[in-house]
Amino acid sequence: MSTEIYQLFVYGSLLSGFHHPAYAYISRYFTLIGPAKVKGKLFDMGEYPAAVPVNEDAWISGELYQLNNKEEFDWAFCQLDDYEGIFPEAGETSLYRREPVNVVVNDRDTLAWIYWYNQDVAGKPFIASGSVLQYRDEKRSSGFF
Repeated sequence: MSTEIYQLFVYGSLLSGFHHPAYAYISRYFTLIGPAKVKGKLFDMGEYPAAVPVNEDAWISGELYQLNNKEEFDWAFCQLDDYEGIFPEAGETSLYRREPVNVVVNDRDTLAWIYWYNQDVAGKPFIASGSVLQYRDEKRSSGFF
C-alpha cells in the first residue's frame, strides 16, 4: 500500500462524537481536519457499521484526519489495521480492507485511507442518512439503541 497518503477518513467508532475508547488513539496520532464525505453506503452490522463503496450518488458522512508525524505512518496504521480486523486468523476473511478513497472536505477533493467492509452486507439494515451518529441518535430516540 502506498504511504504517500497521510489522511484517514472515519465514519464509525473512530468518530470524535462516537466517544469510543479507540478515539483516544486517533486523537493521539491524528489531527481532525473536519467533517467530510465519501461515496458509499453504510449498513448496520449490529455492534458496528459497515461501509461499502458504490458508484451511485450515495454518500457516507464522517471525519477527515491528518497523520501528525509522517514517520509514524507504519506504526499508526498498523495499529488501526489491527483494530479494523485487517489481519484475520488463518482460514478467515478480513473484516475490513484499507484502501485509498476520494474524500470531499470543505468543498474540495482529497485522497485518504478508508476501511471498507470486506464481507457480505445482504439483509443488514441500510443507514439511509449515511451518518452513523444520526442513525444512532434516531435509534436511541425510538428506544431501539
